[in-house]
Amino acid sequence: MDISLLYFDGCPNWKTTAERLTVIAAERPEITVIRHLVETVEDAERVAFHGSPSILIDGVDPFAGAGVGLACRIYQTPQGPAGSPTLEQLRSAVAHA
Repeated sequence: MDISLLYFDGCPNWKTTAERLTVIAAERPEITVIRHLVETVEDAERVAFHGSPSILIDGVDPFAGAGVGLACRIYQTPQGPAGSPTLEQLRSAVAHA
């Protein structure tokens, strides 16, 4: 299973998501996490980037719904809006992929 983490440097939330994906990859050795830096609006449009961080599991965004653009992404979590899905949300997305 391949998980792509798409991000841009202007949004710090990708680092939290990267840490959580590292935990999941350590639990499931069949998972490969790949980071993709999105640097321009043109790049964002070309790869259908839905904000930083975006997670694709085997090419599919399990948290679909955000618009395309070079912006920080907001996720709905049990604790309210956040800049990253929770570890539990990520585990669930992986389990259902």
